[in-house]
Amino acid sequence: MRVDVVVLGAGIVGSSAAAHLARRGVRTALVDRRAPGKETSFGNAGLIEPSGVVPMAFPRDLATLAKAALGLLPQANYHLSALPSLLPFLWRYRQQSTRANRLRSSVALHPLLSRAVAAHRELLTAAGAAHLLHPTGFYRLFRAAESFESYLAFELAVEAGYGSPYEILSPAEVAARDPAIRPVFHKAVWWKDAVAVRSPGEAVTAIAGLVPRHDGLLLKGDARSLRRDGSGFRVDTDSGPLTADTVVVALGPWSTDVTEQFGLKLPFAVKRGYHMHFEPGSDAKFDTPFVDMEGGYFLAPMPRGIRLTTGVEFALRDAPPTPVQIERTRPMANELVPLGAPLDPEPWMGRRPCLPDSVPVIGRLKGAESVVLAFGHQHLGLTLGPITGQLVADIVTGAEPVVDPAPYRPERFA
Repeated sequence: MRVDVVVLGAGIVGSSAAAHLARRGVRTALVDRRAPGKETSFGNAGLIEPSGVVPMAFPRDLATLAKAALGLLPQANYHLSALPSLLPFLWRYRQQSTRANRLRSSVALHPLLSRAVAAHRELLTAAGAAHLLHPTGFYRLFRAAESFESYLAFELAVEAGYGSPYEILSPAEVAARDPAIRPVFHKAVWWKDAVAVRSPGEAVTAIAGLVPRHDGLLLKGDARSLRRDGSGFRVDTDSGPLTADTVVVALGPWSTDVTEQFGLKLPFAVKRGYHMHFEPGSDAKFDTPFVDMEGGYFLAPMPRGIRLTTGVEFALRDAPPTPVQIERTRPMANELVPLGAPLDPEPWMGRRPCLPDSVPVIGRLKGAESVVLAFGHQHLGLTLGPITGQLVADIVTGAEPVVDPAPYRPERFA
């Protein structure tokens, strides 16, 4: 089999890139070891967040670091055995967590984020799945006045400066909109332009379905089998060898398994996270998803139940799951919304692909121009998937790029 472009990775980024390419008449194959949307893209919080321009910071004060080291922060966990491998990344991540560097990252992220909702709507409408989009916005709930004031002074000032509409609400005002959310917090910030995706895995499946509708291929295969084949590339699939002139690497946390053969070294790591679904407790129906800023977890209504997603776990990508954050945060979540019995036999685990500046790599690989990279979207993978796919298609076809790709160039870490 031969195609023009093979896209490796059928998460939200790869599926979107393949869909855009196929819709432009490019003979495209989307290859993954699993069905579309069954890995990292399956289990996120289901939020398209245009306001999320300020990256999450690595703790810089000793008190917070000490709490993290002692396992006292519900939003963070780590494996001690993984720290020697992770220290180079963590050091660079900490360096990038100054306010000045986070502002620089926000400048890079904003062009993508400002187009994120429209990009989702375009692909999901084409796929007949626009009903998955719910323009509810989302809340940031603050339990303590101190954390609220700190957020106002920096993050909110930056996010609002880009034009994202918001409203500061009291607990009573939140209860007027979502009575199920108990008034056990200090203040809320309602970001109005966020859109909830009620079934992220279903959304990815729908987008990937555009590929065969436009004469492309959906194939199961092992991305690690990628190798050069003359002037192009070859990858092994369950349907036989596949060759292509161009390869797009959109493998999320597995991307560097492939890119290392081209000599690319990136300061790359994964932030693992977990989710669990719960039956809604009595009077627990709510429409607006929210993040508990002190707990670092997210609650979102999903078809299966209420999805609780956790914060960050620093561990080796393939280490056995340790979902202690589910148990740490469940009591906190239950204070805000009554949760019933768990609906999953065990917590789901995902892996967020991250770079120290929290900005993805999107662009041609220097020295191997037929390789296009698209990964490292950290906590914004769902949000940025379709707009990244559009930019990838622009790069591959030589079209005028939807945004300037310079801030995302892979060689910026050289």
